[in-house]
Amino acid sequence: MLRNITLSADDQLIAHARNKADAENTSLNVEFRKWLAGYAQAPDSAAVARFRAVMTQMAHVEAGRSFTRDEMNER
Repeated sequence: MLRNITLSADDQLIAHARNKADAENTSLNVEFRKWLAGYAQAPDSAAVARFRAVMTQMAHVEAGRSFTRDEMNER
C-alpha cells in the first residue's frame, strides 16, 4: 500500500529537481521512492562505526592455520 507524505523544500530547489527529473524522463515521486528505499536499507552509521572499532581491536588475532571444512563445522 502506498501512502502519501508531505515534504517541505525551497521553491527553487523543487523547480530545479523537477527540471532534472523531466530531463531524465522520470518524476520526483519515482526518484524520491528510490532515495527512500536506499536510505532505509543503508547500514546504520553508528553500527558501522562500532563494527569497525571492534575489528580494529581484534586486528591482532590470527587463527594460526587454515581449518578443514569438518573442523569449521564441528559443534
